[in-house]
Amino acid sequence: MATTPTISIAGLTKSYGDLSVLRGVDVEVAQGSIFALLGSNGAGKTTVVRILATLLKADGGSVRVNGFDVATRAVQVRGSISLTGQFAAVDEILTGRENLVLMARLRHLDGPGRIADDMLARFSLTDAGSRRVGTYSGGMRRRLDIAMSLIGKPPVIVLDEPTTGLDPQARIEVWDAVRELARGGTTVLLTTQYLEEAEQLADRIAILHRGRIIADGTLADLVQLLPPAEVRYVEKQPSLQDIFLAIVGDETAEDHHDDASAGTAGTQH
Repeated sequence: MATTPTISIAGLTKSYGDLSVLRGVDVEVAQGSIFALLGSNGAGKTTVVRILATLLKADGGSVRVNGFDVATRAVQVRGSISLTGQFAAVDEILTGRENLVLMARLRHLDGPGRIADDMLARFSLTDAGSRRVGTYSGGMRRRLDIAMSLIGKPPVIVLDEPTTGLDPQARIEVWDAVRELARGGTTVLLTTQYLEEAEQLADRIAILHRGRIIADGTLADLVQLLPPAEVRYVEKQPSLQDIFLAIVGDETAEDHHDDASAGTAGTQH
């Protein structure tokens, strides 16, 4: 039996003056899944996120998060959702642990120190917990930012361009953190311009173009939208390893043969 989607968007519209940004967006995100919203700059991704987070009012349509309508139950929506923006919102003067303790106190939770320690362990930051965040790498800051977003256990987390400006290694660290969220049952809405990111992480992918969803499905579904692949035979250029082995291969074999012969000769009396 189908379950109610954690995020449901139907007929969403939004304009700024004469500029129509969203023109009837329809999206459903299943509980505990990673849903990627792809689109180029200006496609409307950030507008969708701001409406979801109750930071912006829609002109039309409906949006529900964790069963609450964003227009009429904004307080409940804010309690159900955590938004992580394009840049890590962490205090660089404080240590990693102090950032987490501060967030737990702001949410009026019991045992903020214990919560902070649990989050540091969950995101592999325990050894760096006592260091000032100003000394962290980009990937560490983003992982701390996501950890702070999860304090209070919101069922939905929105990651808006989470790996913007990160190097390849830091991006992989963030990807691992996002996968861990979904394994823990958190519903993740991911907006990104990086196609590889969506391909690596998402259970479902939607493409937002000029204010409309023009494709929505699994990666396999989207692949089916393309014509069958044409098989072509391309001459493969040798790698440096191929060249090296071609040059020294026979010589190496001869060395082994010589060594073996020498060993045999050495045993004769």
